[in-house]
Amino acid sequence: MREPLLRLSGLEPFVLTADIPFVNVGERTNVTGSARFRKLITNRDYAAALEVARDQVENGAQIIDVNMDEGLIDSKQAMVDFLNLVAAEPDIARVPIMIDSSKWEVIEAGLQCVQGKPVVNSISLKEGEEQFLHHAGLCLAYGAAVVVMAFDEQGQADSFARKTEICARAYRILTERVGFPPEDIIFDPNVFAVATGIEEHDNYGVDFIEATRWIRRNLPHAHVSGGVSNLSFSFRGNEPVREAMHAVFLYHAIAAGMDMGIVNAGQLAVYDQIDPALREACEDVVLNRRPANGGTATENLLDLAERFKGDKREAKVRDLAWREWPVEKRLEHALVNGIAEFVEEDTEEARLAAERPLHVIEGPLMDGMNVVGDLFGAGKMFLPQVVKSARVMKQAVAVLLPWMEEEKRLSGGTERQAAGKVLMATVKGDVHDIGKNIVGVVLACNNYEIIDLGVMVPPQKILEAAREHRVDVIGLSGLITPSLDEMVHLAGELEREGFDVPLLIGGATTSKVHTAVKISPRYTRNQAIYVTDASRAVGVVSSLLSDGQRERYIEGVRAEYSEVAERHERAERAKRRLPLAAARANAMKIDWTGYAATEPAFLGTRTIGDWDLAEIARYIDWTPFFQTWELKGVHPRILEDETYGEAARNLLADAEAMLETIVAERWFEPRAVVGFWPANRRGDDIQLWTDAGREAPLAALHTLRQQTSKRGDRPNLALADFVAPEGTPDYVGGFVVTAGPQEAERAARFEAAGDDYAAIMVKALADRFAEAMAEMLHQRVRRELWGYAPDEAFTPRELIGEPYAGIRPAPGYPAQPDHTEKTTLFRLLDATAATGVELTESMAMWPGSSVSGLYIGHPEAYYFGVAKVEEDQVADYAARKGMTLEEAERWLAPVLNYRPADRGIETAA
Repeated sequence: MREPLLRLSGLEPFVLTADIPFVNVGERTNVTGSARFRKLITNRDYAAALEVARDQVENGAQIIDVNMDEGLIDSKQAMVDFLNLVAAEPDIARVPIMIDSSKWEVIEAGLQCVQGKPVVNSISLKEGEEQFLHHAGLCLAYGAAVVVMAFDEQGQADSFARKTEICARAYRILTERVGFPPEDIIFDPNVFAVATGIEEHDNYGVDFIEATRWIRRNLPHAHVSGGVSNLSFSFRGNEPVREAMHAVFLYHAIAAGMDMGIVNAGQLAVYDQIDPALREACEDVVLNRRPANGGTATENLLDLAERFKGDKREAKVRDLAWREWPVEKRLEHALVNGIAEFVEEDTEEARLAAERPLHVIEGPLMDGMNVVGDLFGAGKMFLPQVVKSARVMKQAVAVLLPWMEEEKRLSGGTERQAAGKVLMATVKGDVHDIGKNIVGVVLACNNYEIIDLGVMVPPQKILEAAREHRVDVIGLSGLITPSLDEMVHLAGELEREGFDVPLLIGGATTSKVHTAVKISPRYTRNQAIYVTDASRAVGVVSSLLSDGQRERYIEGVRAEYSEVAERHERAERAKRRLPLAAARANAMKIDWTGYAATEPAFLGTRTIGDWDLAEIARYIDWTPFFQTWELKGVHPRILEDETYGEAARNLLADAEAMLETIVAERWFEPRAVVGFWPANRRGDDIQLWTDAGREAPLAALHTLRQQTSKRGDRPNLALADFVAPEGTPDYVGGFVVTAGPQEAERAARFEAAGDDYAAIMVKALADRFAEAMAEMLHQRVRRELWGYAPDEAFTPRELIGEPYAGIRPAPGYPAQPDHTEKTTLFRLLDATAATGVELTESMAMWPGSSVSGLYIGHPEAYYFGVAKVEEDQVADYAARKGMTLEEAERWLAPVLNYRPADRGIETAA
């Protein structure tokens, strides 16, 4: 009988015998882990991409991991194309392939074209046994080995008990029900970060090692793999310590039975050659031991880590060598690197050497900012670094201003000439301004004068300020969907009053399609232009204000927008939508027989004010924070990204430093209110009752139904579908949370001090606090306040993936696009009195760092988008809400699939 060993193959066989203690899996042909490889695949430069694979094989990778999961790539086609090309390269194809994807269709496409016997990465129980059996059976049919993640219907395993429970269950299913060879099963029990400062993370290393030992002893012939770099995220930026942690972890994990892993072998320290003190400190952390010298293992390693960043004295000499340069080069270096420490003395030195203080601005300071602009445009600097540069520039200008004012008083000296004047405003009813402020800072760095009118700016004020300042460009920002209506209205006002300046459009809800279809036709005297992010703003404004480029640029935009509008109209005509009656007939069918909703701990409302800022911070999802700063990637992977990694690490360090101060000094005063009411579905609405007797109506929550024609048995959803019909007791909850108004006060102080970087940072962190509060409160609702999941035990990290039962949809979002539903929610909760949060006339929440929504607890509830709706539903909806048709069309303008203007009604739609 053949020995049960893992046998894989490319063109050559690979057998994992006892003589091979550890298998290195090459990771650089993975678009999620290598920015260079992602760029090559995105640009279809497959010749260079093959060189990446070849380098891995030549450098000792025994398996290469191929992953094409990226939003802008046709992942399935890219996987097929790349693997077919690999097959024609014998020096690459000789090793086995690990087909890596979160999409089964991509994995199966790879299985259909790969040579030899591959590994599938990965399958798991997270979608239940039926899906797991299906995927495992196909892997067996294709002859592939499998990586099985320690992940089930309740989430990712983070403890020894959960890891072993899930792996044992998966092993039984694979071997007993699928007939899978046990030697072809590779378990990944999840490597998590240790030494984070959070006590429950301290045993993650031990849990992995002991789970590995248990798997090798109790699940015969199975193997163990893991992503080792996850272990050391707490020490990102300190590579000597990270390498030592990896080496120590692998030393113990391999001894316990780990025989495969995604590791950069070239960046591993040799265990015996690690400094003894560092090795012992790493072992204390990895093995969760108490250090011999007292304190905690994490504290001890943190104290020791500074010694291994390199010799401090040498680093200081190296860092300060630029202080010997000429003052002009020193100022440029300070601007490019965001170093404010010496800017006052350097600026003063430059002033004394210049004929006039203005010459310092127009000379070395603008020269330095031009370098910043060039690096930013070339993708060699990122937004957080640019905003830091702007902070240094402001400090330098502040040194010169008194001298310039004195010169002007004595001699009538000329003022600095800006490249142009840009008026910026967040439109009426909208309170969000982080993106607008970032664009303003970036434009100011490029010598544009910014007139910032702030938030909730009415159209007439924008028009008056544009005339008064004789601006060259007007920029509008908005986050909520009613802001789109305001932008269309303002474009019409600019046309009516004879303005002839370009109009820039930006913000979360805006888009090129909306600008081309709705805004641009209303403003024909000049051009409305959608600006995707701050990195594009300078190029757009420069082109608009350049005599040599202006006409050609605007003609190009008009031609592009005409094509976008035509394409959009063709696409909308091609989509088939159902009449409302047909959509209702295809509503989601939930079997309510025997359904027994858990009764909440209380009915009515409760205000929650005892928030621990440090506890809230544990629930922060950092990925949207990086997106605010236009750094693209998922946390924590972005910290190791080849392109964004360094900028992301520095930004996070600054954020964590401010976060520490926020917590220590209680900068924010969070408030929340939560409520629960008896509820039942009544048609497409949710009827709330005054008490459990369900005899006296309290209020109705109105919902919209999808009208898009669906394939197969997919239903046309409305939120009401997830609430029990009358006769079956059910409940619905609601909430409002806010980090408090203090963010605006803190930001204003920073702005007054010329520190835009800190002003933007505090607003971005306030937003993260509000979202973290919403996540934290929802968890408390599920466990205690409603209590339908009292045993739920997800960590804050796991909650990001929303593995729990129930949803918290919000008015103004895709499942219910009508912002006016907030008025009912706020009235039921008495939210303004309880939290201080107010609604603007456009239904934005003030303070901006606030979140509101409903709680729906049915286990089959999930998020969806209503998408476009037809006139029959809008008329029905208006009647149910007691609105006029025109009012309903105004608030639903972004989702209307018809033009009310065809009936002579003037709205944004």
